[in-house]
Amino acid sequence: MIIGYMRPAQEDTDCKLQEQKLTGLCARLVKEEHSSAKKRTVLHQLLEQLNKGDKIVVCKLFTLADSSRHLFELLEVLEQKGAYLQTLHEEIDMEQQKEYSLKKMVGHLVEFQNEIISERTKKGMEYAKKKGISTGRPRKADENVKRAIEMYQSKRYSLNEIKEATGISKSTLYRYLEN
Repeated sequence: MIIGYMRPAQEDTDCKLQEQKLTGLCARLVKEEHSSAKKRTVLHQLLEQLNKGDKIVVCKLFTLADSSRHLFELLEVLEQKGAYLQTLHEEIDMEQQKEYSLKKMVGHLVEFQNEIISERTKKGMEYAKKKGISTGRPRKADENVKRAIEMYQSKRYSLNEIKEATGISKSTLYRYLEN
């Protein structure tokens, strides 16, 4: 049986994009209710019910696993059960027994790790936003910026003197001048 596994992600919180890609390819679709790495009950049930020859299809490797170690453990379970994995984005199909170049495998792993970091960063920023915490580099005080720009435009001060007087670096000053 070919089973599509979906899990919410920042770009696809309701799994609609994943569902569109998996419908028609899979005999059955299963969906995790949350994006958390913990308590993945649907995935655990799916792994327990797998039979020899079954295939799990995911849109991205990140949908299935949350870390390289987790991915390795899942691949071991699939191997023990005689089941397969197919990822649409990475174009991996374990059933086909293709040989993959080391460069391609490492490229997939790098992309996988980047997706993990990106997803966690987005979740953290969303969490901070909900708590009213601003993200990103703190802005310089407006009066310091205004003073630095006036000093620069007067042409009487060096960039070093401006920085010492206002705390505004050369690159920050130029960035404000561009705007």
